[in-house]
Amino acid sequence: MPFSDYSTALVTGASTGMGAAIAERLTKRGLTVHAVARNEERLNDLADKTGAIPHVVDLTDTAALTAAVGHLKIDVLVNCAGVSRPGNILNSSENDIDELIDVNLRGLLQLTRLVLPGMVERDRGHVINVSSIAGLYNFYGHTVYHATKAAVHQISRQLRNDTVGKRIRVTEICPGRVETEIFGRNMGGSPEAMEEAWKTYYEGYESLTTDDIVNAMDYAIETPRHVNVGMMELMPTFQVPGGLTFDRRQA
Repeated sequence: MPFSDYSTALVTGASTGMGAAIAERLTKRGLTVHAVARNEERLNDLADKTGAIPHVVDLTDTAALTAAVGHLKIDVLVNCAGVSRPGNILNSSENDIDELIDVNLRGLLQLTRLVLPGMVERDRGHVINVSSIAGLYNFYGHTVYHATKAAVHQISRQLRNDTVGKRIRVTEICPGRVETEIFGRNMGGSPEAMEEAWKTYYEGYESLTTDDIVNAMDYAIETPRHVNVGMMELMPTFQVPGGLTFDRRQA
């Protein structure tokens, strides 16, 4: 089975949420996991719990990223790190735009550039990009987030072209609402904000959990080596991407 083809993995955004859960599953699968994140305390907790190798590095610092992981031979790359901001382009700040592009897009591209050639040389590897339904559908707000995730969607498809003829698989996982800290961070990140976000976005809803995302990743890797699971759209049963607005402007 394909897990036996692989020995090492690198997971970004590994200090919390989906990234931490993915890193934990991959270590249980017997892989040596290199966990990348900015939060040193949480990353060290993950390392103590799972045996993952922590790399405290800012994904947007390409020089530091190269020094930390550029020399590693990675079989499974999971680009999970991501940030979001509330609002649309009319009320986004300069820093909002720069950070979303730097983390969600530029960091992903730079890390993939560092890791993918080794996969091609060894003729094996799996790139998993965690994007969002925001990259596929339009809904109000989060304009820059939508743009970066749409780019990740296209990158995921293009990587298949870049590596054609090699045993490189690429999977894009597009989740709907998942129970993570993302909404709480958008509301300020304080304990009070986290509690309010939980009540607003999760309490009473049957949202996806990190286990759902991990199980999808596990399935994509575990399929026979001649099978590439290109894209997996995961949504709560009660969440749909429909809806149409036609605003009538009075003269």
